[in-house]
Amino acid sequence: MARNFIKRMFGSDASGTLTKVELEKLIKKKELIILPLLDQGQIGEVSIDLRVGVDFLALHQGREAFIDTTEDSMSKRPIKSHFTETRRKVGESFLLHPSQTILFSTLEYIKLPSDIYVILSLRSSFSRLGLTISTIVQPGYCGCVSVELVNAGNTPIKIMVGSRFIQARFVKLNKKSNYFNSTRKYTCQVRPMPSKANEDEELKKLKNLYDKL
Repeated sequence: MARNFIKRMFGSDASGTLTKVELEKLIKKKELIILPLLDQGQIGEVSIDLRVGVDFLALHQGREAFIDTTEDSMSKRPIKSHFTETRRKVGESFLLHPSQTILFSTLEYIKLPSDIYVILSLRSSFSRLGLTISTIVQPGYCGCVSVELVNAGNTPIKIMVGSRFIQARFVKLNKKSNYFNSTRKYTCQVRPMPSKANEDEELKKLKNLYDKL
């Protein structure tokens, strides 16, 4: 049933979610690298739990009325200045306030095969508290995974660094993809990076279209 769902969602290029046995084989052959894997219990029947890492970027409200994601922001206040960088030790905790957004990296470094991508979701225990994330990791990616976390609830939530926080589902493709063939803004990260929305190539194209009107 799971494989049929994946095919309906992602087309014929996706053959389905990898099982525990398949994941363990890939890890043993070092075709899939996840370091450190502190506990074999992190490997579930169709997913692997990833932990909260030690590096964080907190999005904060500045004096500006808005954050400019257009090219104009290059000459004004840069987007990265809206973020505050902080670091915690494993076992420490941080408080996520209502409506607050933070970026963090997973404790684990991962290297994906060129025919596998990852869908991330919160472990159920955390999503029930009103926390949300949304991230897909491209085939062939290497690095710690940067995660955008939002407290959509009305109550501050304390989270421990190093805790198992994310469920990663690994999806097998029927053909390989070269991760480095495309121009990317975020590659091989080991720490979270601020948004680079104002660096999208399409902004120039849209501006040129506007100028011709």
